[in-house]
Amino acid sequence: MEALGLLRIRVRRGINLAVRDTRSSDSYVVVKCGSQKVKTKVMEDNCNPIWNEELTIYIKDLKVPIILCVYDEDTFTKDDKMGDAEIDIKPYVKCLKKKGYEGVLDGTKVEKVEPSSDNCLARESFIVCNKGKLIQEMTLRLKNVECGEVEVEIEWLNLPGGKGLHD
Repeated sequence: MEALGLLRIRVRRGINLAVRDTRSSDSYVVVKCGSQKVKTKVMEDNCNPIWNEELTIYIKDLKVPIILCVYDEDTFTKDDKMGDAEIDIKPYVKCLKKKGYEGVLDGTKVEKVEPSSDNCLARESFIVCNKGKLIQEMTLRLKNVECGEVEVEIEWLNLPGGKGLHD
């Protein structure tokens, strides 16, 4: 199956991540989509890490979930899982398909996405116009862990000659 496009995921920071070592964690993020797996650098001894890293995955099927997992790096044992969250791109893709955002002022909020049982949002998220492109900033509440959130931003990148987002 041909790729529809690329999704750039800017992993901004972790907030109040779980402690997995004595007093802190050596945290990093892994984003998985189908057989793809990309990861940030490890932030040592930090439960509030600032990664500010861009990870890019290709999207072949909009139905395949994009899972963000946080881990604590361990030297001699298997890395500890510190929670996970699904990045729901459906509202973002719906906005992208509408088109007509050329000439819209930077910072204009195009759509608001509310937290619900269908997503992992910790608070409302906005799809915003930025330099003629749409981006979505979101704070994801981690599941399967006692605490923690991760701030990310997503941006769609068309592939030259690619299939693109069509109904």
